[in-house]
Order: sequence, then structure tokens, then C-alpha cells
Amino acid sequence: MGKEIIAMLLAGGQGSRLGVLTKTIAKPAVLYGGKYRIIDFSLSNCINSGIDTVGVLTQYQPLKLNSHIGIGKPWDMDRINGGVTILSPYLKGEVGEWYMGTANAVFQNMHYIEKFSPRYVAILSGDHIYKMDYSLMLDYHKKNNAEATISVIEVPIEEAGRYGIMNAFEDGRIYEFEEKPKHPKSTLASMGVYIFTWEVLREYLVRDSESRESDHDFGKNIIPMMVRDNRRMWAYKFKGYWRDVGTIQAFWDSNMDLVKRVPVFNLYDPAWKIYTPNPVKPAHYIGPGGSVKESLVSEGCMIYGTVWNSVIFPGVCIEEGAVIKDSIIMSDSRIGANSHIDRSIISEKVQVGNHVEIGIGEAVENELRPEVYNSGITVIGARACIPDNTRIGRNVMVDAEVSREDFSSLWVPSGKSVFKGGESE
Repeated sequence: MGKEIIAMLLAGGQGSRLGVLTKTIAKPAVLYGGKYRIIDFSLSNCINSGIDTVGVLTQYQPLKLNSHIGIGKPWDMDRINGGVTILSPYLKGEVGEWYMGTANAVFQNMHYIEKFSPRYVAILSGDHIYKMDYSLMLDYHKKNNAEATISVIEVPIEEAGRYGIMNAFEDGRIYEFEEKPKHPKSTLASMGVYIFTWEVLREYLVRDSESRESDHDFGKNIIPMMVRDNRRMWAYKFKGYWRDVGTIQAFWDSNMDLVKRVPVFNLYDPAWKIYTPNPVKPAHYIGPGGSVKESLVSEGCMIYGTVWNSVIFPGVCIEEGAVIKDSIIMSDSRIGANSHIDRSIISEKVQVGNHVEIGIGEAVENELRPEVYNSGITVIGARACIPDNTRIGRNVMVDAEVSREDFSSLWVPSGKSVFKGGESE
């Protein structure tokens, strides 16, 4: 049977601006909000919007993402006619190739789309945090007899230069697209959410594949090409919460939005649930000396210390006398006795020793990657082991899987980094 609309979910991004958080996993697989992974939001939006057929295009470090999605059962997508399908690059005859861009990723999987004979195709990003009813956007697309509809959100004019900007007439019809303009003409930033009439998109994917000069990207090539050809393109204004959590600062800010008394982003709406595989863990436990204020605490946690304004993922143990403030502690990590963690992100399965201080002192620009680590937030990579009595400053990056022996001293100054093999220079 043909489908009216299917979705192609782009989930192959490396997310290099998240530094050690994406060293071993793709950005859409990064943990978020106490129990979710980033891709959960786009997948949940699909099923809540009535889209039950989703192709997930993966590439960079796909193992964790593939395992998380599985057959799609948490999102009610374990279906014979449709459901969720992982689409990785593969060998074609004697030649195989990586996806060369977002448009090329879809082009290489046109056979998957054709199998369902859809009238419309939604192109979605798997690394944004938002709740959106795509069925309303589809109604808008149909109403305008559009060939492409691009979801946009208004951003401050001083930030518009960071985005692809859609310039549109008052009725919403797009007449110009500017990629990260120095002098933006409008504040309508593309969200990376598109609905295309399939027969039109197919034509442009084929044309783009034949161009040697193309980057094979929707934002850089497909959309500008359609604008130049004066195709019927419309801007759909989205009014809700949307965050591109592509930097350490944005990722930390978005998690902190969840712990406010009236959350900026509401995860508790029974009419629009965010689905995810639930960990099989007991209820969390707060010990006799434990204290939790304005925080999210998930299943299986044992808290004997103090937690304030933080997000705590499943299976975390916080020992007696430990203080966690303005921080994110990811799954199955242990924080030793009398340790203090401030404004930091602790990845999965990290072992923090006793009497450790993380995120202390002045915020100094990171010497290794100042374009990534300039927020004052310290990040500890997955499965790292921090020795007892260690003091780690602000704006510090600690590599995934570092051992106690990798610390050349028990004091890591702000702005420095620690990698396997010793402290970086």
C-alpha cells in the first residue's frame, strides 16, 4: 500500500562541536533530559503526528544509535507495512561510498522511498530538541499547493547570521534563501525540517547527483536550486520550543531549561509524550543525609549527598558528602564521597573518586579547541576514571576512557585538557 507521507530522518552527524560527548557515538544518540537520547524527539514527533514510516539514515558511529532504536517498539514503529528502518551506507555492486551530504544520503536511498509510493516526504534532522506536529505542517503544504515547505523559527537578528535564513513574502512564499548571511534580511531561520512533494524532490535529487560541483546538501544545494527555479516554496512558522543542541553551551542550557519550576520545555504533556526505551531499574533512593532540590532524578539512582539544579540519569550513585550543582550526570556514573561538581557534564559510566573537585576556579579559554570549549563548562568523557583528591578547573575537557594513570598530576588547570597518555599541551 502507498503511504501519503513518510519521513527520512538524518541521523548520521558527528556533532564535533560537542567534543568528547560524541567521540564514540553519533550526536543523535547523546543522552538528554534525564532518560532520553536526542533522536527520541524526532521519532516521537513522527508517531504523534501520524507518520508511521521512518527511514533513519546513519553513518558516524552508528552502533549505539542502532541499538537504541532497535525495531522501533518504544515508538510503536515495529510494523510490517512501514515502521522504522535503519539506512546505513552499503556496498553497491563493486563500489561502496559514504553519504556525501544530506541530499546524497536521501538520493542513495530513493529505492526505500519508492517502495512506499508516497505523495510527500518529510526530511527531518535527528539532532534537535523540539515537539512539533508535522501533520499541521503537511496541511499547510497542501493548502498552498506547495512543492516544498520549510519550517522556520524567528531568532534574534544578532543571531540570524548563524543560520540558513528564509526570506519570504507576507503570505509565506519564499523568494530567497541565504546561508549564514553577514547582513540578514529577515529572522526566519530554517529548522532543518522540510516537507517536499515527492515527484519534485526526486527530480532535484537526481539533478544534484549529476553535479560535480555540488556539496549534495539540502541547505547548500537543493533548496537554493529550487529557489532559483522559482518553485512553489513556503515558510511554515513554528512557535514552540526548538533547540539545536550542537554546542556544549546549548546542550547544557537546554538540559537546565528542564529543571525550572515551570519548565521552558514541557516533558510532562500527556497529549504529546516523548517515547524512549525505559531502563529496567528500581525506583531511585535518597538516603537519610541526601538532599535533592530543583532537579530531575531518574530510575535506579542512589543519592546520599546533595543535588541542586541538576539532571541525573538512571543508575547514578552519589556518595555521602558529595555536592552536585548546575550539572548533568549521565547514566551509571558514580560520584565519590565528599566530591564537589559544579557546572559540569559527566558522561556515561564515569567513576569519580573521593574528595574530587570538578568545575572549580576561573573560566579560562580552552587552549585546544577554543571554538568548542568557551562556555566555562567542564566535560568528562564516557567511562573516564578520575583519581581521588583530583581538582579539575573550568572549561576542561577530559577524554573518554581515561584511566587514573593518565593524570600526570592531581590538578588540571582551567582551560587545559586531559587525554589518554597524559595532559595535553
